[in-house]
Amino acid sequence: MSTPMPQRTDYLYFQPITTRWHDNDAYGHINNVTYYSFFDTAVNTYLIEVGGLDIHDGEVVGFVVSSACDYFASIAFPDRIEIGLRVGKLGNSSVQYELAVFKAGEAEACAAGRFVHVFVDRASNLPVAIPPALRGSLEQLVV
Repeated sequence: MSTPMPQRTDYLYFQPITTRWHDNDAYGHINNVTYYSFFDTAVNTYLIEVGGLDIHDGEVVGFVVSSACDYFASIAFPDRIEIGLRVGKLGNSSVQYELAVFKAGEAEACAAGRFVHVFVDRASNLPVAIPPALRGSLEQLVV
């Protein structure tokens, strides 16, 4: 089964990221594991800046419970990239993010990924309902 190549117009929020020298691997392109860092950065930036998530002292935190990525074209330092973000599924305590990596200004994605956060109580690590402000920010990204 092939994954269709996502287009920039498929996404509702973009987080710019500057690639770094040490992101490149021995083959001269961004190492596959680094894409997950880009995804995490884009999602958490959105949750903090738009959703009001307090990563240091908040009662609720998000745990990644599932992730995947498909690769279509290479990127390498010093490429400037933008991570497209949207929400594919929004549950009571969980959210599935859908992400794509675009070279700045390009229409077609170089990679597409997804991951699921389950929101839990920081003290007990038990799932909790997504807080209203955070849920509101996620609802803005539902496709």
